[in-house]
Amino acid sequence: MSRVVLAGADEDLILRVKQAADGDVTVLPPGRLPGDPARLFEQLHDGELPDVLVIGPSASPDAVLTLAARLDIQTPGISVVLITEASQQMWQAAMRSGIRDLLPPSANVPEIRDAVDRASQAATGRRRVLRPVTETERYTGRVITIASPKGGVGKTTVSTNLAIGLTAAAPQSTVLVDLDVQFGDCASALGLVPEYTLPDAVRGPASEDTMVLKTFLTQHPSGLYAVCGAESPAAGDTVRGEDVTRLLASLAREFRYVVVDTAPGLSEQTLAALDRATDVVMLSSMDVPGVRGLRKELDVLRELCMIPAGRHVVMNFADPKGGLSVRDVETTIGTGVDVVLPRSSGVPASTNQGVPLLQSGSKRDPMVKELRRLVSRFAATPLMQPGRYRAKHRAAS
Repeated sequence: MSRVVLAGADEDLILRVKQAADGDVTVLPPGRLPGDPARLFEQLHDGELPDVLVIGPSASPDAVLTLAARLDIQTPGISVVLITEASQQMWQAAMRSGIRDLLPPSANVPEIRDAVDRASQAATGRRRVLRPVTETERYTGRVITIASPKGGVGKTTVSTNLAIGLTAAAPQSTVLVDLDVQFGDCASALGLVPEYTLPDAVRGPASEDTMVLKTFLTQHPSGLYAVCGAESPAAGDTVRGEDVTRLLASLAREFRYVVVDTAPGLSEQTLAALDRATDVVMLSSMDVPGVRGLRKELDVLRELCMIPAGRHVVMNFADPKGGLSVRDVETTIGTGVDVVLPRSSGVPASTNQGVPLLQSGSKRDPMVKELRRLVSRFAATPLMQPGRYRAKHRAAS
C-alpha cells in the first residue's frame, strides 16, 4: 500500500483522501506549506518519506509549485498530486514543476484513488531507476580529505577550489563538506548563506535517509553542493566521529566526488574523515615549522595505517625567496611532493569576495595553473575504493 502525506486540506477532503488510500495517510498540520522539502520532512516525525504527496486547495499555489519543483529535483521518488481549480495556465505551471496529477476540489473517492494509484506507480518506477545501492556497490564515490597539522596553510582555499574544479569536470556530482566543526568558513569562501549546516545534516531524518539528506545541502551557482560549517563552535562540537563516518558514507553513495575540508591537527572528526577517505591531500605551508609538522603528522598516520593509496602532498605559499626547495621538503618528510602552489596576490581578494580563484577568470595567475593541475589528479583518474587499511585508532580509543 502506498504511503500518502496530505497537506492543505479541510476535514471533508481529509476524509475522502483517507477513504481513497485505505486510511494510510499522514495529515500535516494546518499552516503555510513550506517551499523547502527539508522543512516538509521535518514535519514527518517518523522520518519515513511518502510515495505520494497530496496537496489540497488550502495551500498557496506559489508555494505548491515551488515545493513540487524542488521535490522533482531532490527527491524524484515522491509524486505530487494537486487538488485545485485548474486553469490552462495552472496545468502548464504544474507540468513544468513536475506535478503528477491535478484534481478538482469536488473529486470523489474513486477519482482520488485512481490519481493516487497512478502517482504511486510513477514514484515506484522512478525509484527503480534510482534504486538503493547494494552493499557491494557502496562507497563508489571518491572521498578526498584535505588535512594539515597546522592552521593558516590554506586548507579552505585548496578545498573550495578543488571542489569547484571537480564540479566543472563533473557537473552536479561534487559535494564539499566543511568539517572544521568549530570555525569552518567554506560558506564564506564560496559566498554562500546556508539555511542548514553540518549539525543539521547529521541529525534526525537527514541522518537516516539519503534523499532527505540531499535537501539539507546548500547549492552553489556552479552546481557544487555543500555541507556548510556550524553556526557556532558549541553547535559544531556536537558532531561526533561516528556522525562524520555516516555522513561521508551517505554522500559517497550519491556523489562522484566528496571533498572534505578539515580542522588543523588530528581531531576525532578529522580521523573519521581520514578513515573514510579514498584520497588524502596532505597540505603544508612551505616553511620549516609547517614542513616539520607535516612530517610528524605523516608519521602518526603511517603508524595508524591511515594513509590511503591515493596520497597527494601539496605545498602552499611557495616562494623562491623563502630559503626552502622542494628537494629540502621531500628529504624532510620522506616522500615526494606532488603539487607546489605558489604564493598568489589574488588569494586575499578571492577569499574576501567569496569567489574561488578557479572561478575568477584569471588565466595569468600561476596559482590557478597549479590548482588546475591538482584538480586533474582526480578528474582524470578512475575512482578508488577505500577497502584498505582499517584504522588502528578505533582499537586504541
